Amino acid sequence: MTTPSVLITGCSSGIGLCVAHGLRQRGYRVFASARQPEDVARLQGQGLETLRLDLDDSVSIDQAVDEVLLRTGGTLDALFNNAAYGQAGAVEDLSRAVLRAQFETNLFGTQELTNRIIPVMRAQGRGRLIYNSSLLGLVAMPYRGAYNASKFALEGLVDTLRLELAGSGIQVALIEPGPIKSRFRANSLAGFRRTIDIDHSAHRDHYRGVLKRLEKVGPAAPFTLPPVAVLKRVIHALESPRPRRRYPVTVPTYLFAAARRVLPYAALDWLLARISRNENR
Repeated sequence: MTTPSVLITGCSSGIGLCVAHGLRQRGYRVFASARQPEDVARLQGQGLETLRLDLDDSVSIDQAVDEVLLRTGGTLDALFNNAAYGQAGAVEDLSRAVLRAQFETNLFGTQELTNRIIPVMRAQGRGRLIYNSSLLGLVAMPYRGAYNASKFALEGLVDTLRLELAGSGIQVALIEPGPIKSRFRANSLAGFRRTIDIDHSAHRDHYRGVLKRLEKVGPAAPFTLPPVAVLKRVIHALESPRPRRRYPVTVPTYLFAAARRVLPYAALDWLLARISRNENR
């Protein structure tokens, strides 16, 4: 039996790192990618088959895909689109460049990579495309507008892609985590400080709470789970003969998905605003 192959983006830490090691232990041939050369070297030192992949760079995407196909002899069984980051800040404080950067990684680069892989899977007559979305692709939260928008857009793009690939043998699934233990919050803090003019914003008083949340050590939200919770859903999406279209992860994702279906918009807005105020105290 041929060892199934999977390319994973964003493996430097958190979900990507956990899934890479978990699938390798399960017998997959894992291509673990990361943007920074030092992270690629560290992953290689952990025994993973690695390559550099920067979703903001089309040349890097092409080189990574070519390298994977060279190593496999032109095939790839699965792609896990995991790499993303969260840009914090009020919508009115987001410059065009900041918004563009959020979409370059979370949407444009992700789909450019996927579009390079789809013809390979079409030729095989099979394949699995798995996207790591978010609870914040289902509901919006204050001061997360750029990330919300990128994940809402991703959900729409993936839903469309799934319909277009019907009958091709290529299965498409969305993973929708809520709070997961990772470096996501620390990375968001660095980006927030770098791109938002906190002192001159109309939201500067609220930003004190945002900074406190992002700087908090340990889980910042109730029901935070370790990344292995996502690994379990990825395994099902890879191995089930009928993978689900969506895989909610964590209690908040289930709760907010239900709330979005049943609550009036005014009630949902009230609930989300209250949660945001509480977490940013």
